[in-house]
Amino acid sequence: MRELVTHLSALDPGAAETVKVIAYFDRLVEGRAGLEPIVRGAAVLAGCPARLADDERRVRVRVEPDGRVVSSAEPPDPEWPSASVRPDGPVALWLERPGPASPVDAMVLERASAAARAVLDRTRGRVVDPASVEVVLDASADERTRLRAAHRLGLGTTARAVVADAVPLVVPPQWTPPEDARVGLGTVVNLVDLPVSGEQARTAFRFTATEEDPGPSVVDYAGLGGLAVLADAVGPGTKPVADVTSLEHARTTAPWVLPTLVAVAGAPSLRAAANTLVVHHSTLQERLAHAEHLLGWPVRDPAGRLRLQLAIALWRLHRTG
Repeated sequence: MRELVTHLSALDPGAAETVKVIAYFDRLVEGRAGLEPIVRGAAVLAGCPARLADDERRVRVRVEPDGRVVSSAEPPDPEWPSASVRPDGPVALWLERPGPASPVDAMVLERASAAARAVLDRTRGRVVDPASVEVVLDASADERTRLRAAHRLGLGTTARAVVADAVPLVVPPQWTPPEDARVGLGTVVNLVDLPVSGEQARTAFRFTATEEDPGPSVVDYAGLGGLAVLADAVGPGTKPVADVTSLEHARTTAPWVLPTLVAVAGAPSLRAAANTLVVHHSTLQERLAHAEHLLGWPVRDPAGRLRLQLAIALWRLHRTG
């Protein structure tokens, strides 16, 4: 592919950029990426904010060209280049700049919409009726209406809400998350309490790892404990504390830094972290010495490790919103 791009660049720069777009989204589809990485790819490749909004499935993702997830209350401008995600469906994907679309923009929209459709098709099989899911998770709906919606979904006496690849679902207690999906799990509750489980699932989803993060792809709210409190106070719009800024700086210095720190934060010992990373114990020690210099605090003692765990959790909350 690189040889093809190089050859096309000499002949037709526009064609080369188009091939890059195709290759980029093909990699996302092959890796079963979720909706957020797909929208992020559209924003980065187009050099402007990109927005996905599928109201039927209550999916809304907006990403700035620098990769940050930032919501917006402003409605889409009809002049923006756009595409539908479902065949014959409404417009659901936008590049936030005045049209008409350039050839590269058109290819970004085409490939991003196809990739998003693949994600929604994966999740659609888990949802009998998206409208009923919306009702059972709506705390403002009266109890009788929510129970009728739960009956339409074929639920038993208990269920749990989940957010899978940014799509809200309601599933049986023994539901198993699909492979390669980014999933936040609410707790198992009585049907009338599903709105609470839905809020929990959204909170848990914010702690899941995205494509550049080697952390957990599935997070259960029940396992968050006191970390869940952070989600109410921290988001993309809040100012990061110094430790988060230091972590982001360290992450950008070398590709091994973040995987190393995440492994150390989550492993019971340094030797276990080395096994996770498939590196020698002495190599890990050398990497940690460099990482600690970048961070500005030690991570090999209990206090420093706790500080690192909190910094990683806060970093995820700032990033994902």
